[in-house]
Amino acid sequence: MLVLPSTCERALLERFLRAESMALWAVRAAQTQHLPPHVQTFLQRHETDEQDHLRQFEGLLGTTSQRASMLPTVPSQWEMLAVLLFGYEALGLEFARLLATLRPDLSEILDDELAHVGFFEKELAGILAGGETGAQQAREAARTWWKKLPRTLDRYLQDDSLTPYRAELRRHILSAIETRFASLGLLPQPISGLTRGERPS
Repeated sequence: MLVLPSTCERALLERFLRAESMALWAVRAAQTQHLPPHVQTFLQRHETDEQDHLRQFEGLLGTTSQRASMLPTVPSQWEMLAVLLFGYEALGLEFARLLATLRPDLSEILDDELAHVGFFEKELAGILAGGETGAQQAREAARTWWKKLPRTLDRYLQDDSLTPYRAELRRHILSAIETRFASLGLLPQPISGLTRGERPS
């Protein structure tokens, strides 16, 4: 497991706050779509969890997270929307893992993130095992999201305290998320532990 020094604690708190804020707005936007009833129920609880996390991290940092003026546009098809939410949660989970090594007192947040990721993994496993059309939509959405992830991650890692660890963090997080996507069948299996962004063309 990658362990960062205590000098990175505030940066990780700030990054997790940003990830939670992004996830909260995506979850709110998702609830405006026509979704299976059990998904709506889960997302309502999920929104409450994210709000609790935001308040907790805002208190720790003595700041207020940025509030979007409008909800983001999200796919109307559940097959594609599930991938988007799964991706956001997978990214948040990796930051929660890093943070938990420095702040064991925040381990309950890691438990929440694991539960959120587990829900979407179960939903996507069902989608991929179902009809071919839905499975294809999910895989196309995964490829699109994956292409955008490296640039998003680079923005997240822009902090002076993370500079000595940035390359390793980037590899670690991309590899963990790619492995998670590949294990479901959303992406091909990684080759020799390299992420696609690092492979020769």
